[in-house]
Amino acid sequence: MEIYDVKINGLTNPVGHVFDTVTLSWKVRGTKGIRQKNAKIEIAEDPAFITVIAVREGSSLNSLAETFEFEQKPCTRYYCRITVEAEFDETAEEAAKSDIAVSEVCYFETAKLDQSWKEQWITTQEGDHFHPVFKKEFTTSGKVRSARLYVSGLGLFEALINGEKAGMDVLAPFISDYAEYVQYCTYDVKSLLQEENRIQIYLGNGWYKGRFGFGKPDPDKKFLCIAELRIEYEDGTTEVLGTDDSWMYQGSEFELTDIYDGEIQNYLLWEEKENPWKKAVTSEAKIPLSARYSPPLHEMEALPVKELIHTPAGETVLDFGQNFAGMIECCQKLPKGTHMKLEFGEILQDGNFYHDNYRTARSVFEYISDGLDRVIKPHFTFYGFRYVKVSGLTEVLPECFIGRAVYSEMEQTGEMTTGNEKINQLFQNTMWGLKSNFLDMPTDCPQRDERLGWTGDAQVFCRTAGYHMDTRAFYHKFQHDLRLDQIKNDGKVAVYLPNNLPGMTSSVWSDIATFMPYMLYEYYGDQSALKANYPMMKDWVDSIIREDEKRGAQYLWNFGFHFGDWLALDGATEQSNYGRTDSHYVASVYYYASALYVAEASKILGLEEEEKYRALAGRIYQAILDEFFSPNGRLTVDTQTGYILALRFGIYRDKERMVKDLRNRIKKDCYRIKGGFVGATMMSTVLAENGMADLAYDFLFFEKFPGWLYEINLGATTIWERWNSVLPDGKISGTGMNSLNHYSYGSVAEFLYRHAAGIIPVEPGFKKVRFEPKPDIRLGFMKCSYESASGRYVSEWKINEDGSLTFRFEVPFGASAVIVLPDSGREPEEVTAGQYEYTYMPDRDYRTPFGGGTRLELLAENQEARKVLETYVPQAVAAIATENIEKMSESLYEMQAQVSMLGGPVDHYKEAIRKIEEIRWQNR
Repeated sequence: MEIYDVKINGLTNPVGHVFDTVTLSWKVRGTKGIRQKNAKIEIAEDPAFITVIAVREGSSLNSLAETFEFEQKPCTRYYCRITVEAEFDETAEEAAKSDIAVSEVCYFETAKLDQSWKEQWITTQEGDHFHPVFKKEFTTSGKVRSARLYVSGLGLFEALINGEKAGMDVLAPFISDYAEYVQYCTYDVKSLLQEENRIQIYLGNGWYKGRFGFGKPDPDKKFLCIAELRIEYEDGTTEVLGTDDSWMYQGSEFELTDIYDGEIQNYLLWEEKENPWKKAVTSEAKIPLSARYSPPLHEMEALPVKELIHTPAGETVLDFGQNFAGMIECCQKLPKGTHMKLEFGEILQDGNFYHDNYRTARSVFEYISDGLDRVIKPHFTFYGFRYVKVSGLTEVLPECFIGRAVYSEMEQTGEMTTGNEKINQLFQNTMWGLKSNFLDMPTDCPQRDERLGWTGDAQVFCRTAGYHMDTRAFYHKFQHDLRLDQIKNDGKVAVYLPNNLPGMTSSVWSDIATFMPYMLYEYYGDQSALKANYPMMKDWVDSIIREDEKRGAQYLWNFGFHFGDWLALDGATEQSNYGRTDSHYVASVYYYASALYVAEASKILGLEEEEKYRALAGRIYQAILDEFFSPNGRLTVDTQTGYILALRFGIYRDKERMVKDLRNRIKKDCYRIKGGFVGATMMSTVLAENGMADLAYDFLFFEKFPGWLYEINLGATTIWERWNSVLPDGKISGTGMNSLNHYSYGSVAEFLYRHAAGIIPVEPGFKKVRFEPKPDIRLGFMKCSYESASGRYVSEWKINEDGSLTFRFEVPFGASAVIVLPDSGREPEEVTAGQYEYTYMPDRDYRTPFGGGTRLELLAENQEARKVLETYVPQAVAAIATENIEKMSESLYEMQAQVSMLGGPVDHYKEAIRKIEEIRWQNR
């Protein structure tokens, strides 16, 4: 029996974070016990647990979240230990057993808290506009017991002690609204100290000083840094060294540092110029310092060069085989005077390097060598790329280059493999879309002159992200930033962060204020987090109420700006930004959903406001019916997204009609995706939840434009911003707004987890799930695991050669599940922790996916089906040959009905259908 994955506020052994409350979570594995019989949590000031400051014990302790509040001391490490006793099932043999485990000692360490900074911000002297490096030399006075460096800098900083970097973070102090708070980092630097020491702090422009967002850089902003080195000696004495005017500085080798444009390191910059050490200047800048909210941000994966390409244009290009965000590292020896230039791109055009879709972002890294050997890499920027053009070298040694993927430290929780390699690639693309855009803030893209924290993208993807990764700490920081901005804007929630459009809102985007906190509660079961975010949820809905009341309380959100179904394909053209779905309908539906989420949160938290917001939701619901539905139940917003929203949020007069009308709409659209950021991102899941998994799978496996496999066939390794970001001939469709690394449409992975694998949460934190997989022969097989907040769930299935189905499920300790076996004739089965396997012959043959209702377009892709059509229904072959998608959307049943209506013979149709139904799928 083992206690594992102990987290404190969603982090492993966090140091220097803000701990408004301390919430512990844990999991158990390696026991035949099924649930917790007793648990005990101890928090102490020492690892031997002699000075225990908090103890909690009992059978009801919640492994998802036990929250403690106590007076914390500054600069103090607290130790935690958890003991769990397992309970076995009720059989006489098992009941007598006992299993107890004690966790490894974990810890969290406070930062300075309310301890005043005796240190001062320091900067350069007037007239010095170069990138500085600050230094301080000092001597330790004894044997060091512990040493902590509390440090921050603007725009970005890296701190070194005796030439070694303090901590693993990159791009610190990360991204935030610096007028609200600037984070400082806490690093354990004991191992870096010697008797004689030098501390250095390098500074770069970053988000603070450089080009970023839709504003302009401020060249008058000064480089700034602040640091405190606290050394505790074995003899009990403490020494504190901090930034003041005794520090010195000079120009560094950094000639350019910019988030968009890249970085230039020039080690000959000062060769023929004076660069004396100067006295630092203390600054009176009023900068609100804060302990960190950001999870660690550092290099997470290494990617070797897959291919060295010599292009038709004579360029030398490194192909890393994967689009990602991060930087490149080079260890090739470069003679003095060598000027190496690296340029970054996502795609080749006509075999040549290309990055025009980066718009004004130069996205370069330049290195001018002084001849010394060192690891060459950027320090104050990042890139989104797959390809790197190298110039300035007489020879490029690909083995000397390595890609470093950078994203916030998160545990990957979802794993999936199927029998379809294209779906496996799609799954990985959705994962890399997340990794590439979770650099301290959920961004839209990592490469062009944008990289903003768009709230709409984050909202539509957060449920998928919660399957892929443990996102609670990452989203905690994002929600903190949202809340700070909301308070300044009278309850209104930004459409992106950092927000330089104060007061601007939009449905779907700003509704992240209610959607994300509720999703986090559903996935992680932490009431304390829901309570912390409840004011943001409530204030957002209240802000819409106030605007609506100015017009007499219509209970519709039919005013103001809205992005609507952004980038949908049913707009004026396929390149239009706005779709055809009425944006006021979209907004009103989200107003209803947000009001309902506030009501549900009120109920969970035991607040009296539940009825107020539930009544509000009811009035909005009725107003939507009155405005957008006919008395007979017809939805007047006749688009895919219109119906999908109605079904997703349960707004209709007649559900069966909604399902029927959605099917009809999809048929009228010739089975082509028409939705955008609203409709398409939830389409597959909504279809599966409403008895249309067949259509969800058809869209999933569709290999032409628009579809998820269209981009797979064109070599994509991440998710695109647009369905047609790249045209069939490999040419990029435009440069105005065209990212090849945009995670929103990766939301289809939620369908894979929830419905293809069938892992559906029933209780918060996945304490109970519903296993209800929906096999499809085109997938071949499914192997999925999800390391939920409650433990590891497994769902696997395969379709055997004899037509039987085999399922295997795992339920973690302390959890339970309802198992629903498709086409088995069995009642749902309630199970507790354990492993379960079933093999049976289903009521229908999953090996034969075709029938009379299968549209011609799908039959045309199967050789056996084409032969049947050629033999029995040449009219169908003729329709396919036209490549007219309207004709190819017809089925044999429909063609047979048309012939029958005209009195023609239909026996050959019946025979064709019989033959078609016998065809067994062969996975390629």
